[in-house]
Formats: sequence, structure tokens, C-alpha cells
Amino acid sequence: MNQLEQWLRRVTGGDESTTLLLQVFIIVLGVVVANFFLRRLLSRLEDKTRHTPNPWDFALVSAARQPATVLAWVIGVAFAAEVVQAETEAAVFGAIEPVRTVGVIACLTWFLVRFIGNVQDAVVARRVARGEAIDRTTVDAIGKLLRVSVLITSVLVGLQSLGFSISGVLAFGGIGGIAVGFAAKDLLANFFGGLMVYLDRPFAVGDWIRSPDKQIEGTVEEIGWRLTRIRTFDKRPLYVPNAVFTQITVENPSRMTNRRINETIGLRYDDVHKVAAIVADIKAMLRAHPEIDQDQTMIVNFTQFAASSLDIMVYTFTRTTAWVAFHEIKQDVMLKIADIVTRHGAEIAFPTRTLHVAGTQLIAEAPPVSAAS
Repeated sequence: MNQLEQWLRRVTGGDESTTLLLQVFIIVLGVVVANFFLRRLLSRLEDKTRHTPNPWDFALVSAARQPATVLAWVIGVAFAAEVVQAETEAAVFGAIEPVRTVGVIACLTWFLVRFIGNVQDAVVARRVARGEAIDRTTVDAIGKLLRVSVLITSVLVGLQSLGFSISGVLAFGGIGGIAVGFAAKDLLANFFGGLMVYLDRPFAVGDWIRSPDKQIEGTVEEIGWRLTRIRTFDKRPLYVPNAVFTQITVENPSRMTNRRINETIGLRYDDVHKVAAIVADIKAMLRAHPEIDQDQTMIVNFTQFAASSLDIMVYTFTRTTAWVAFHEIKQDVMLKIADIVTRHGAEIAFPTRTLHVAGTQLIAEAPPVSAAS
């Protein structure tokens, strides 16, 4: 740099102001040129690594593309400011060193946060492309924890670089944490509620959940540190504070192994002698049905003499847990039961009532009423 300065002095005839301007111009020009080639290089590397089988190289290059260009400007401008400070000894340039340090730490933090996000997306996309199961909730939790760790570490390193005592900062945080805890207890409750959801994993993104304690039912779209977003079945977003999940019961129908068919079929009292054969045929039909899980409980029995029907309980489980497919299977089973009842010459009962009137002389002389009447 001294040789460049001496050469510029000879070119400018010893004019210090012109020499200083030329030095700054050359430094800025060098930063612009270096930034141009750096962007071109990273852009080509990003295109080449986009389709490689290894997800780490694309995540690394893509994360470094923007922070690297900003870092080049931070270092170049800081270097130019140092040159100006050496020549002019202006007090305003005394903050060059801390500003450059903070800028470098900020660029490195930006790069690490982008790298963690890229790796997270790459892992999920790779598993989905292979058709493998992926726990998005765990991946999101690990990604968020890593990003928070990077941010906290960068803040502490930046404070230490600026001359602040980290031990003093931590001690102040311990004292202030008590006041903050009282002021933001709901926020902390939601944070730890979200942490419990991540650790216990009662549900994950994409699960259908509902609560018998609250009017909560829908598909989980996002699990944040404060709120969980649920899309209800009428397509409205429902935002639930995470602290709520520590106080209520949550059902997760998405994790059921089977769906249950539990119906009562009522026959007429006139068909009492056909009940046994109908029960046997219904049970045989369920045993032969390809969509009924034979390893689960199956009950087909005549259960009671009801007020106007002979009740047969049909209790079984389907293999599928899909809501739409389950109703298709249930419809098929119910129609086959109706065919069995019809084939035996029986009928499905409907509510009836028989009225007995106390006899009078006029009614007593009347002809007896037939059973059909």
C-alpha cells in the first residue's frame, strides 16, 4: 500500500488530497470488481450444486452468496475508511474498528442462519423425493433451536468484541429475568408449551387433531414458539397459544390404526325366527370383506328386544383410516346387510306403537281385531 501511495504521489505531483481520493477510488473500484467476480462465481457454483446428490454443497453455496457480497463491501469500505483516517486523523473514523467487527459478525450470523434453513429444507425435500417418512415437527424444532443458538452466540460475541463484559451482561440478565418473567409470563408459558409440544410430540404438522375440552378441531399447519396454526375443516385458520395444550386433552385421529363401524340393525318382531340366520350371514359377509380388519374385534349379535325392533349389533373395524375411504367401505357394508335382510324375507323395523283401549259394551260386542289391524 505504501508503494501505491508513493506512485500516486508522483502521478499527482505531491497533491495529498488528490492522492487520497485516488486511493479511496482504487479501493472502492477493487471492491466493485471483486464483488462482481464473486457474485458470478457463487452464482455458477449454486447452479452446479443445485442438482447434486449431496444437499450440503448447495446449502453452503446458496447460504454464502448474499452474505459474502455484503462482507466484501464491509471489509472494503472499512479499509478505505482506515486509509482516510491515517491521512486526515479525523475523530469520526475512530469507530471503524467496532463497526467492521459488528459487520463481520453480522455477516457470519446471516450466513449460518441461512445455511441452517437451507439444510432443513434440503433434508425435508430429499426425504419427500425418496418417499420416506419425515417428521417435520422435529426438523423444524431442531432448525429453530440451532438458529436461536447462533443468534444468542453472535450477540454475546459482538458485545465482547465491543468491550462489554459478558459476565456482567449475564448477571444483568439474571436479575432482569425475574422482572421479565413476571411481565411476560404468558409469553414464557407459550414458549415452554411449544417446547413441550416439540419434545412430547402429541401431534405434528399435517395431523388432524381435536380437543373435547375446547372447540379445537382441524389440521395442524404450523407449530411456532408462541402459537400453533390449525386449519379448520371450513378452511378458517385457528391460532392457538401453545400454553393451552398443557391444560387440555388433545385427540389425534391421524394416528388411529383403524376406523370403527358401530351400528345397530333393527328387525321386525315378525322376523324373530329369521334373526339367527341373518346374524350368521352378516358375520360371514364381514369375514369375507377385504376391507375389514380380521385381526380386530368383530361382534355381530342379537342384543336386545327393543320397543319396536329386534336389535342386532354390528361392531367391526376397517383397515383404512382415511375419512372418505372409510365412509365408502361403511356404505358398502350397510348395503350388503340390507341385501342379506331382504334375501331372508325380513324387513328393517321402524318405530311402531300398539294401543290397547279398555273395553266397553260396544267394543266388546264388536268383532275381534285381527293381528294385522
